[in-house]
Amino acid sequence: MKGIRGLLKKESSPGILLMLATVLALIFANTGLAKPYADFLGTLFEVRLGDASIGKPLILWINDGLMAVFFFLIGLELKREVMEGELSELRKVMLPLAGAVGGMVVPALIYIFINRDNPSGANGWAIPAATDIAFALGILALLGSRVPPALKIFLASLAIFDDLGAIVIIAIFYTENLSVNMLLLGIPLVGILYALNHYGVASRIPYLLVTTVLWVAVLKSGVHATLAGVLAALFIPMRANRADGKTISPLKNLEHDLHPWVAFGILPLFAFANAGLSLSGLTFRALLEPVPLGIALGLFLGKQLGIFSLSFLALRLGIARMPSNVNLGAIYGVALISGIGFTMSLFIGSLAFEETGDASNIADDRLGIMVGSLLSAIFGVLVLRKFLPARDGTITPRPS
Repeated sequence: MKGIRGLLKKESSPGILLMLATVLALIFANTGLAKPYADFLGTLFEVRLGDASIGKPLILWINDGLMAVFFFLIGLELKREVMEGELSELRKVMLPLAGAVGGMVVPALIYIFINRDNPSGANGWAIPAATDIAFALGILALLGSRVPPALKIFLASLAIFDDLGAIVIIAIFYTENLSVNMLLLGIPLVGILYALNHYGVASRIPYLLVTTVLWVAVLKSGVHATLAGVLAALFIPMRANRADGKTISPLKNLEHDLHPWVAFGILPLFAFANAGLSLSGLTFRALLEPVPLGIALGLFLGKQLGIFSLSFLALRLGIARMPSNVNLGAIYGVALISGIGFTMSLFIGSLAFEETGDASNIADDRLGIMVGSLLSAIFGVLVLRKFLPARDGTITPRPS
């Protein structure tokens, strides 16, 4: 509970930074700075140890390396909420879980339907299934004290399940050229992490060292390297005893230390590196192409339909309960805001098209992501302004 609340206290600043990073990327991509911008992101960086080396352009170090840290943080948050937070009780879990499932399935189906005759774009079906937690919480923060804490927690929990779903999708559908030997190398590393956890090692250093080696093994195996971050996070102990006998929480401490680096550094840098869409020659007709149209409609229509319908069904079946001081109109508003895919959608888009060699759809996916996310933000705020509690604390009546 404290983990999500700690995040919520800072939710507006990361969202603003993401917006600034996006604007900056668009400026760079559409001015005389376009070539230096592309050259900068394409700069080759190599790390070598003897005969072993990893060489990648800067943009892939950001997407494969820094985003692994982001997913590591998501893994820490997920573990803590499951063990002692909002996700530790079944009925509290069911509402955001049902919403997240609907919010992944319906957008994907919309995209698949629109791209049914477009084989080159078929690999992008998961792009509109993602929600950007930093942006979504940032937009919610614009409504200030009118937003009930329970609604913020619902959105944060929904986004965590959404990110977990994205991790599963990446592992199953965006893994190519699997190297069994490197994958087998990861097994003893996971065993070491388990042993560190089992014996209550309190120092974070051995966990981080083993995690770094695990990241390299997963990267070389062909499975996307960000999965190493999530896997490692599950072994960080909730509580451990230091040598002086004091009980500490390595997980909480690590999460607290990582959060500002991710929120104010990694995510804005990722947005700057991936949001550079050239607007040259862009027309409304371009939005009607299958890839951008599928993404935009998946985010704007698919998210709201999927999240709200399954949330409503879970409430009607009695397997979930409505958060306190929240009405169905507010749930619908959050469903709309969850259509802000942005960084997560850009990330999956890079896997779907850039890293699979299908670069022809890159500009299309960015256009669809930006349009779908913008519409979701605008209409989400309008709906929430209507259905959120008034500033005097009274609750707007539920729609009849």
